Amino acid sequence: MPKGLLTTTVGSFPKPDTVKKARSEFIKGRITKEQLHEFELKETANIIKMQEELGIDILVDGEIYRGDMVAYFAENFEGFKIGGLVRSYGNRYYHKPIIVSEVQRINPVTLDMFKFAQSQTKKPVKGMLTGPYTIMDWSFDEYYPSRRDATLALAKVVHDEAIDLQNAGAKYIQIDEPAVSTRIDEIDLAIEAMRIVTKGLTAKTITHICYGDFEKIYPKMLSLAVDQIDLEMANSNFDLLDVFKNHKFTKEIGFGVLDVHTHRIESKEFVKKGINRALEVFSPEKLYIDPDCGLKTRTPEEAYQKLRVMVEAVKEVKEEREIE
Repeated sequence: MPKGLLTTTVGSFPKPDTVKKARSEFIKGRITKEQLHEFELKETANIIKMQEELGIDILVDGEIYRGDMVAYFAENFEGFKIGGLVRSYGNRYYHKPIIVSEVQRINPVTLDMFKFAQSQTKKPVKGMLTGPYTIMDWSFDEYYPSRRDATLALAKVVHDEAIDLQNAGAKYIQIDEPAVSTRIDEIDLAIEAMRIVTKGLTAKTITHICYGDFEKIYPKMLSLAVDQIDLEMANSNFDLLDVFKNHKFTKEIGFGVLDVHTHRIESKEFVKKGINRALEVFSPEKLYIDPDCGLKTRTPEEAYQKLRVMVEAVKEVKEEREIE
C-alpha cells in the first residue's frame, strides 16, 4: 500500500434500483428477509469490485443493507423502539428511535457484513459504526435520567462492536459522529464517550464529523480519542485549512475533496487544488483523501464519476510531488 495520500470513502454508497425494489418487496411481504439479504450481498460485492477497479486504497462495504445510520443500530440494539418519521434534511426522512429501556447489544450488528466485504478483497475494508453521541442525540430518550447517562451506556455497546470488528481483522474502524459539530456545548460529553468506545483498540480509529461549525469546536475536537478525524472540506472551499495554520492539527485527517450534496462532478483541477493546499499543512502520510461525506444521496453514476476524478487527481499530485 502507498505510504502517503491514501484514498478512501466515508461509508455509504447510493442504493441501486434493484436493492430499492427488493426492500419495497420485503416491506410488502412479497420476498423473505433472506431473499432481501441476497440482493444486499450481491450489491456489496459490486461496490467492493468498483472501488478496487477505481484504485481506492481503503475500502468500505457501502452500507447498502442500512437505512438510516442511527435507526439501523437502534433496530439491532435492545432497549429501543422505532418511532415515527422525522425530517433529517431536505426531503429525506427517517424513523426516529426511542430509548425505552436499558440499551444492550445481544449480538454483533455489523460483523457478518464486514466479514463478507473483507472476503471480497485483499485491500483493507473499514469497520463502520455510528458513534454513541450521535445515536443519543438523534433519538428520543424515555429511559435514562440524562443525556450523559444515555450516551455513556451507548458507548459501552458500541465499544463491544468495535472490539468484535477488530478481532475479525478490521485494521480501520470508523465511528461516525456528525452530531458533534451541531451541539457545541456537549463536546466534552462526546469526548468522554469516545474514550470508552476506542479503549483498548489497536486498529486505526477514525471519527467522521460533517457540516457543522468546526471553528467553534476546534481545537477541542482534537481531544477525541481517535487516530484520525475525517472532515468535509470541499463544501467550504477548503477554508478550514486557514484555521489549522493558526493552531496545529495534531492528528491524521480525512480530507474531503468532493461535495456530496451537489450533482456537479468536480473537476480534477479543483480536487488537486484542495490537495495541494492541504499539503501546505499536512505531511502526505497524515493526509487521507475522500469525499466530504457518504455518497448515498448521489446516483450510482455520479458517485462513480466523482470518485474517478478523486483518484485521478491524487495520482497526478503524487506524480508531480514524487510522493510514494
